[in-house]
Amino acid sequence: MVLGIGNTIRADEGIGVRVVEALARDYVLPEGVAAIDGGTSSMEMLEELSHLDFLLVIDAIDDGKPPGERVRLEGDAVPVFFRRNLSPHGIGLSDVLAALEFMGAAPKETVILGVQPLSLELSMELSPTIAARVPELVAQTVIELSQRGLAPRRK
Repeated sequence: MVLGIGNTIRADEGIGVRVVEALARDYVLPEGVAAIDGGTSSMEMLEELSHLDFLLVIDAIDDGKPPGERVRLEGDAVPVFFRRNLSPHGIGLSDVLAALEFMGAAPKETVILGVQPLSLELSMELSPTIAARVPELVAQTVIELSQRGLAPRRK
């Protein structure tokens, strides 16, 4: 599953949702792979995220880096991401993943892709700096899926 999360009325915080929209617009995903706009959802996604082989999360990551700098986290860095609350919207995905772990239903593999936001002001538009990263994150998403034998096909 590719899960784009973020609040689309807070400028760059919506990057995850915008990447999933672009992915769905430009690619056909293989059977069994879903791209979901998770918005600011949390526990209501518990069932959808249960027992996944691979979860790819796209999000804004506030790590004090220069705006637009890309971030990729996997393995042991994923729990650290949630402990440090690097996601500016705090959608509760950490609670969902913790609940899944407790239930024995956690994804087998989780990767988080994101960028350092520039603006979290009220706006339906990404800042130009962050909007320029959408194609790069879509390309990285395609690479991540392809490396696992789940290559999307261009429309």
